[in-house]
Amino acid sequence: MRRLTELRLPIDHDEAQLKAAIAAGFGVPEAAILSWHVNRRAWDARKKSQVMLVYTIDAALAVDTAKGEPTPDMGYQFPAIASARPAKRPVIIGTGPCGILAALILAEAGFCPLILERGKLVRERTKDTWGLWRRGVLDTTSNVQFGEGGAGTFSDGKLYSQIKDPRHLGRKVMEEFVEAGAPEEILTIAKPHIGTFRLVSMVESIREKVTALGGEYRFGAKVDDFDIRDGQIHAVTLEGGERIETEHVILAIGHSARDTFARLHERGVFMEAKPFSIGFRIEHPQGMIDRHRFGAFAGHPILGAADYKLVHHAKNGRSVYSFCMCPGGTVVAATSEEGRVVTNGMSQYSRAERNANAGIVVGITPADYPGDVLAGVEFQRRWESAAFAAGGGGYMAPGQLVGDFIAGQASSAFGEVLPSYKPGVHLTDLAATLPDYAIDAIREALPAFGRQIKGFDRPDAVLTGVETRTSSPVRITRGKDFCSLNVRGLYPAGEGAGYAGGILSAGVDGIKVAEAVSNSLAKP
Repeated sequence: MRRLTELRLPIDHDEAQLKAAIAAGFGVPEAAILSWHVNRRAWDARKKSQVMLVYTIDAALAVDTAKGEPTPDMGYQFPAIASARPAKRPVIIGTGPCGILAALILAEAGFCPLILERGKLVRERTKDTWGLWRRGVLDTTSNVQFGEGGAGTFSDGKLYSQIKDPRHLGRKVMEEFVEAGAPEEILTIAKPHIGTFRLVSMVESIREKVTALGGEYRFGAKVDDFDIRDGQIHAVTLEGGERIETEHVILAIGHSARDTFARLHERGVFMEAKPFSIGFRIEHPQGMIDRHRFGAFAGHPILGAADYKLVHHAKNGRSVYSFCMCPGGTVVAATSEEGRVVTNGMSQYSRAERNANAGIVVGITPADYPGDVLAGVEFQRRWESAAFAAGGGGYMAPGQLVGDFIAGQASSAFGEVLPSYKPGVHLTDLAATLPDYAIDAIREALPAFGRQIKGFDRPDAVLTGVETRTSSPVRITRGKDFCSLNVRGLYPAGEGAGYAGGILSAGVDGIKVAEAVSNSLAKP
């Protein structure tokens, strides 16, 4: 097999044109192409009058002198296989993408993991989440943050990342997702996504596979304490008092497990405060974004709903950027604590909703919230509580029109753009819901973004507050062996530990940590 990259064709080409271009690219006659498949398909819309598709092609050829490079080996190899069921099973805390990929690798290798999840099975969790969105009723253990599937279940389902991946572990994640019911196109398109409804069934399918391989899931199983003695994990204790003996614990707890952070800190596990970002969600008509990106090709089925990525360096030294952009999606209530409002973005696979939304967030560092290692948690809580108060209670979110926000005046009525957040948006002045430096930086950034995307700073675009859970406020630091720096057998992993940011990178990290656990368990 040989690989051809940067093969460019007009957006409306047919199969015959693609095959002819492949042959020309390899420098061989079409008859010399024994078989081929698309490894990757992206689009280039820098010229709106001539949007192009850009392919990476893998092909089996009948000649040895063709152009192109040999295709890399992307087959997954297990580092260690269990010779017998471990006397003390490895424990995984959390069932987000990191936890379920770690569970899958350990189960496939024969190590029979025990997976503990404080929340509920994904379909029960979905009902509880809708309870917040439709009725303003919050279940603090079953919501957007907690429950089977993790926070990524209620998101755009983005499956791309900028992590270095020389072993192609991302391919392993994608192949497992396809086996679990994701569309096969995620293996080829440049910016794959799945959407919430498909993620729900995929998570169930992976659970069934792990269980069939000897893994065990326990829901409503909140880990309340850790038995750490002589620098080694010996057991975890569940809320209610049950003790589970183990010498290998994967912490795939997610970025909102604040009580677990506090318990780990209390038990002396080494942690560090880390940077994260805070801001608002912004909504525009999706058609406006499509026209900006694609021009006359807006609405073309092969392109779908357009996205964007924006950055502005403000005069006060702050960086403002778009985060977790959700084409054709909705803004959702994402709190996990009573009396606080948190926003996030979500899309279905179709990305067919009227609005585009994204976080417009400002980078902050531990210098902005001095104190102990958990000061970032309290910083987040402060602004989430402010948002709850500004929204008027009932988990209504505070909102403001962009024109009024820039002018520094409260909003009183919506324009053409209607917010999608449920339970609802209360128009007000958002200035009290973030620090002054963040407000100033976003006010400066919005007109700058409007110069990049015409209409981005349109007066009736809607800002909804607040976005605080962009990433974990702590890093549970680990060494090259993936263990905690000061606790053997404790493996911090994924987004909650500060080692991932999104579904794909979290899944890849879950594989790496599971491999480390496998190697440890396989030692004589």
